[in-house]
Amino acid sequence: MTAERFDPSVADVRWQKAWDEEQSFRADDSSAKPRSYVLEMFPYPSGRIHIGHVRNYTMGDVLARYKRMRGFEVLHPMGWDAFGMPAENAAMEKGVHPGGWTRDNIANMKAQLKRLGFALDWSREIATCEPEYYGHEQALFVDLYEHGLVYRKESAVNWDPVDQTVLANEQVIDGRGWRSGALVEKRKLSQWFLKITDFADELLEGLSTLDKWPEKVRTMQENWIGKSQGLQFRFDLSEGSSLDVYTTRPDTIFGASFVAVAADHPVAQGVAEGNAEAQAFIALCKQGGTTAAELETAEKLGFDTGITAKHPFTGADLPVYIANFVLMDYGTGAIMAVPGHDQRDFDFATKYGLPIIRVVAGSADDADKPFAGEAEAGDGVLVHSHFLDGMGVGEAKAAVIARAEADGWGEGKTVWRLRDWGVSRQRYWGTPIPFVHCEICGVVPVPKKHLPVTLPEDVDFSVPGNPLDRHPTWKHVDCPQCGHAARRETDTLDTFVDSSWYFLRFASQPADRPFDPEEIKRWLPVEQYIGGIEHAILHLLYARFWTRALARIGKIEVTEPFGSLFTQGMVTHETYERRNPENGQPIFFSPGEVERTGDGATLKADGAPVEVGRVIKMSKSKKNVVDPDEIVAKYGADAIRWFMLSDSPPERDLPWSESGIEGCARFVQRLWRLFSQIDASATGEDKALDRKVHQTVHAVAQDIEALGFNKAVARIYELTGAVDKAAPSASRTVAIRALLLLVSPMMPHLAEEAWSAFGQGLVADAPWPAVDPALLVDDEVTVAVQVKGKLRDTLIVAKGTPREELERLALASDKVQRALDGAEVKKVIVVPDRLVNLVA
Repeated sequence: MTAERFDPSVADVRWQKAWDEEQSFRADDSSAKPRSYVLEMFPYPSGRIHIGHVRNYTMGDVLARYKRMRGFEVLHPMGWDAFGMPAENAAMEKGVHPGGWTRDNIANMKAQLKRLGFALDWSREIATCEPEYYGHEQALFVDLYEHGLVYRKESAVNWDPVDQTVLANEQVIDGRGWRSGALVEKRKLSQWFLKITDFADELLEGLSTLDKWPEKVRTMQENWIGKSQGLQFRFDLSEGSSLDVYTTRPDTIFGASFVAVAADHPVAQGVAEGNAEAQAFIALCKQGGTTAAELETAEKLGFDTGITAKHPFTGADLPVYIANFVLMDYGTGAIMAVPGHDQRDFDFATKYGLPIIRVVAGSADDADKPFAGEAEAGDGVLVHSHFLDGMGVGEAKAAVIARAEADGWGEGKTVWRLRDWGVSRQRYWGTPIPFVHCEICGVVPVPKKHLPVTLPEDVDFSVPGNPLDRHPTWKHVDCPQCGHAARRETDTLDTFVDSSWYFLRFASQPADRPFDPEEIKRWLPVEQYIGGIEHAILHLLYARFWTRALARIGKIEVTEPFGSLFTQGMVTHETYERRNPENGQPIFFSPGEVERTGDGATLKADGAPVEVGRVIKMSKSKKNVVDPDEIVAKYGADAIRWFMLSDSPPERDLPWSESGIEGCARFVQRLWRLFSQIDASATGEDKALDRKVHQTVHAVAQDIEALGFNKAVARIYELTGAVDKAAPSASRTVAIRALLLLVSPMMPHLAEEAWSAFGQGLVADAPWPAVDPALLVDDEVTVAVQVKGKLRDTLIVAKGTPREELERLALASDKVQRALDGAEVKKVIVVPDRLVNLVA
């Protein structure tokens, strides 16, 4: 090592090339080593990686490199979640083909990831938009269909009017499309569904086995699955029929003041025959969305059918309304409305002047307490409820269910919030659903020998909607069963299907089938999965379902895909803005356009001040983003990797700062200077340093395994300081070599450059430093010596020094004798290994 400074612009390229040539990180399926599968959620190929990607993949990379050093055969792959609407939007806006746009982005992002030196097995790279991947997905979809886990039906759906496609309930946020932000509409369409509800119990019970998942994620999934016990019963209607309803709160049955049905309920449809007003109201209902959030926030509207429902206990006639907040696909499509204890019912009753009755109160004394402008859904005791009065909510629920079952008008029933997963999407850039519609045979799966069904290249994006549906030839095909003219399914699969099994394909990639179950058994479950908590009830729930579904039909044996889950925090940055003088709207500037001056900032272009805003998640719209390529070019890959691991615990947000990355770059150079001081000819021992090294190696290993990277970084800083201060010796040389190995998963380019001076191959192949258990325990302790309760001296002694010896050493101290000033010692209190207190 002759260079005075480490030059990342040269070293980064050199060692990335060396790893590629040696295929250093290629997982060997035939290896006899214990296996470790480390995986970060694969990215959407938007064109550029962002700092959040860098943090996510750096964490996984450190763990993967560490596992290799500990003797594991490591699978650490990378691929691309490559289907989806952004590619079609680019096609419409820029006049490019989605495939070309996507593959160009993949090439750009792959080059960016390589510049960061991640230890990835690129031989297993997959892109979900390639037929080599989605053809196997089609085969799995057909398998699930043949086992009754895929079906097609007409249903109310969430329709995104901008993206012109159906959205799953999980993809609607506050009544808007998760990508477009457009207000979602309600439509009826024939859709393909996966029977996730068949696995509701399994998915719920399985959460209890995931003790290495964040509690918050498990709770979110538990709430989304939403198991509840309630009562399904029937109302007798005034026009001679009956109406089934379901309620999770049978205890509140005496508070019912009306009944409501969905717009497409048979009762509503019957009323609408020959009734123009009812028809118009039903049409109005269809303009709303279908999600719980949409139903909560929309204005509550109703149409009085003129029909009444007889209360099963009181015999009262309750008016029956068609209501826009009731959906046919939820429960029975009809509800018992209790305005006092359900906010939607409260809003509706307030609008239409219906009774609002309190039947649950904090105590019997509050039975006639008025409502303060909203429903009260809390616990309490039953009031105004006849034989239920005085009971608690749980007891009252059981009592009503028992009475309904005994009298034959209802029964207790378990229901789930979870709904079957609608996977049809009316778009081009997705996996074609492998089915054919034949007027003679009906819906027919495409035979596996004819898979993949590939997307046509010649598509027209000049008008909104699904190009497959209007393609002149692609959808026209002969029925594979009878040979007559038929039509291909023109819907494509929700992209969350693509990401629901990709971790299986990473582990095993035979050409003739989706995966080899024996290889899956050896690699799965993923030992450590890393990604954002925003995927808690989308990707993570769907991946759990697909794994269990494939296990049920005999494709694999594993039932949970991810043994341990870690959800990392975001990288944040302050914003810079000015107000537009014409309309008062903010104009944002990027960090590169701004010069920070103390607590303020100025715009480089004109030198005038800009407002420094809050530190928030990096966002293109706020322009508070940092380009990883620029940071790598300026400081090198290792500096940015080190910054991603420093300071903030990995589960918390990490504020980006220019001074922080500069400090990391300085530490890289400090280590370089230290590594150059390795002296194989040095002699002599430094027992304290030896002990410090072994304790640090042991602790850093524990920190990495627990993903406590910031703690590991702090320990490495501490050891670096100790080595810096130590006198030359053989111990110091050993300490520097150990330090080099400790930082190699985090700063691999620096470590390789220094390691190469020793002629021992690649540090990527070097083992983790060995630890001597005997050196993990301190053999010396510091004992405080007090006189009259005040600290006067300290003693460094062997651990376990006897009481008598501690007393003798304390009395022999000059500092203690000066403090005593000739006074007689009346009492000596000794706490072994900790304290000697002299009472005079």
